[in-house]
Amino acid sequence: MSHVKAGGSSKNIHNNAGARLGVKRFGGQKVRTGEVLVRQTGSTKVAGPGTFISRNYTIHAAQDGVVSFAKVKKGSFTGKTVQRTQVSVS
Repeated sequence: MSHVKAGGSSKNIHNNAGARLGVKRFGGQKVRTGEVLVRQTGSTKVAGPGTFISRNYTIHAAQDGVVSFAKVKKGSFTGKTVQRTQVSVS
C-alpha cells in the first residue's frame, strides 16, 4: 500500500502586493481630463458632475477643473437611503 506522510502547513505564502486603492487627487486640487481621482473596489464613492466611473469603479475627471468632495444621500436598491461621498470636478 502506498502512503503519503503529512504535508504540514505552509506559513510564508501571503506575500501579494497591495491594490493601491484610495483617493489620488484631493479637494481643491486642479486636474486635467482623464486623470484618476479615486481608485476603489465597489462604489464606496459616487461620481458627480464633471466625472465618470469606469468598469472597475475608478472615478476619472471628465473635464479640466478643481476637485471637490461632498456628502450626498443615495437611495439603494432596497429603498434605504445611505450617505455617500460624491466626487465632482468644476
